Amino acid sequence: MLGVPWSQLNSRIFLIGLLLAVCLAASARADQIAAADRVVVRKSEHKLYLYSGDRLLGSYQVKLGLSPVGQKEREHDFRTPEGHYRLARRNTRSDFFLSIQVSYPNEEDERRARQHRWQPGGLIMIHGLPNNLKHSADYYASNDWTDGCIALSNSDMVEVWMRTQDNIPIDIYP
Repeated sequence: MLGVPWSQLNSRIFLIGLLLAVCLAASARADQIAAADRVVVRKSEHKLYLYSGDRLLGSYQVKLGLSPVGQKEREHDFRTPEGHYRLARRNTRSDFFLSIQVSYPNEEDERRARQHRWQPGGLIMIHGLPNNLKHSADYYASNDWTDGCIALSNSDMVEVWMRTQDNIPIDIYP
């Protein structure tokens, strides 16, 4: 039949079937990735949690600002904010591997900064590693190293990126 031995034809049919099965399985898994409707960060645990309703979808190790304890009060204090915010916008072209902006400062943050005549700061992001590493990979894995942002491993950042949408709430707790 068509000059191809039966055993080779069976092998080809098997390989095509296997490839089709793998593609269908991958497609089914992509459809089953649940979308988060809420993000929670617990600074003391160095964890970011994704939720859909009350269901925990994922837990991720995070690194925080160089001065991780306490509420962010002003620009350049190297603290990660605490409070209720929203995921504001996404950036694929940042200095870091993907980034999602957090809506810091909120009205309470601005009021607190104004009372002290400080600038509250801004551009708080959830992001992966820097695109141009200035330290060893070990440094980023074992230290709080951001200016106040919430950093994830690049692989975790991809998952958080895929499971969240803009404008969902993010609650950052001490």
